[in-house]
Amino acid sequence: MNLAIVILNYNGKALLEQFLPSVLEYSQQATVYVADNASTDGSVAYIKEHFSKVQLIINTQNGGYAKGYNDALAHLKEDVFVLLNSDIEVTQGWLTPIIEAFKATSNLIAVQPKILDYKNKDYFEYAGAGGGYIDALGYPYCRGRIFNVTEKDTGQYNDTRQIFWASGACLALKKEAFVKAKGFDEDLFAHQEEIDLCWRMQQQGGIIHYIGDSTVYHIGGATLAVENPKKTFYNFRNSLLVMLKNNNHAAVWAILFIRMLLDALAAWQFLVFGKPSHFFAVFKAHLSFYSLAPKFIKKRNKHAKKIAYYQIKSIVWMYFIRKKTTFIALNQNKK
Repeated sequence: MNLAIVILNYNGKALLEQFLPSVLEYSQQATVYVADNASTDGSVAYIKEHFSKVQLIINTQNGGYAKGYNDALAHLKEDVFVLLNSDIEVTQGWLTPIIEAFKATSNLIAVQPKILDYKNKDYFEYAGAGGGYIDALGYPYCRGRIFNVTEKDTGQYNDTRQIFWASGACLALKKEAFVKAKGFDEDLFAHQEEIDLCWRMQQQGGIIHYIGDSTVYHIGGATLAVENPKKTFYNFRNSLLVMLKNNNHAAVWAILFIRMLLDALAAWQFLVFGKPSHFFAVFKAHLSFYSLAPKFIKKRNKHAKKIAYYQIKSIVWMYFIRKKTTFIALNQNKK
């Protein structure tokens, strides 16, 4: 089994200086690529000078995560693509459990390792933690992270488990499944594109696993900080688009209506807490959703299939009303 580790870079020279050495040291089973999204900070020249073992892929524009990876992966021949954020520190032996998982399970199409917080290494990191799920309304949450609450890693998720989506921060994919799904949806640009991809790949058959025996550390927000309203815009808009595109149930229209109401409440909360830029980001996200909805309805009609996609009806209800702040607490009583 041949592996390609592909790091998408946009003006991330400092991150490459910090994290690329550990990737090379602990990933000798794979070929390491850096796909550059038209950086202007000297990243390409730096790699050429200091990392002769790294294969460079030069994208002609910054197409975000989705187009950037689609362009980068188009001509790679390896059996498995490991998409790795530039702000991730890998650990010794991290690839071995991933390789073994793909060899042992023929219908395994994607894998995510345990993702811990680089800045606080005893805790899970927001973007993926111990594997991802969505509720009936399409809100994402993770084992080890619900909304902004992250759990301390005490070994509670040191297992292998089927999940619904694997984090794009460190995402191992079978090339065959990725190609069959026609890659990432470039209309999403960035954020939640991995949820969309995982949903579509499962519609075509196959399962996704979290592998707790493999650990990486993620800074998170190194490219786009949580405080940036652009992140709010993409998260709110793309969550709606992913639900419209992939949820092939008649109830999707009622779900989207409820989501709109809850988004409005979230927007007003931003305003109350003195974050007007985020308030307007939600408003702009809805306008963008409306403009893209006809296109996404066509995508929905073309490929969406009914599959079971949720375990919890409402993570909002469980977290804010029932005060369930851990994944284990959620599953003690799902009512």
